[in-house]
Amino acid sequence: MKAEAWLFSGVAAFFAVTGGVYGWFSSDPAGIAALAVSFLMSGLVAGFLWRQCGRLGPRPEDRTDALVREAGDRRFFFPARSYAPGVSAVGTALVGLGVVQGLWLALIGFGALGLGVFGFVFRPAEGDSGT
Repeated sequence: MKAEAWLFSGVAAFFAVTGGVYGWFSSDPAGIAALAVSFLMSGLVAGFLWRQCGRLGPRPEDRTDALVREAGDRRFFFPARSYAPGVSAVGTALVGLGVVQGLWLALIGFGALGLGVFGFVFRPAEGDSGT
């Protein structure tokens, strides 16, 4: 996790330097705000990753002397197949397009988004076959 923390720290530093230079030479408030928000968001992710690195310690991926089998004892959760993420994504895209194109498309998007959220909320429990 330390590599990811360094990566996002570098991104945050880039946006800080770029925002400072841009703010010095430009009077565009939208660009300054966009760079400031980019710095804050990447700094937030970097801070989270540094905290997790300190709390959890190094992962096998972070150590050069680690063996492949050391990462094998971690448990991964793979949810059952579901159409809910795809339906939610299509619904969200249609709502976004509907804001630009017209109310009728946004209403169709809200319907699809409602079906996707319904699929997420009422998904069968883990190990339940649905019968």
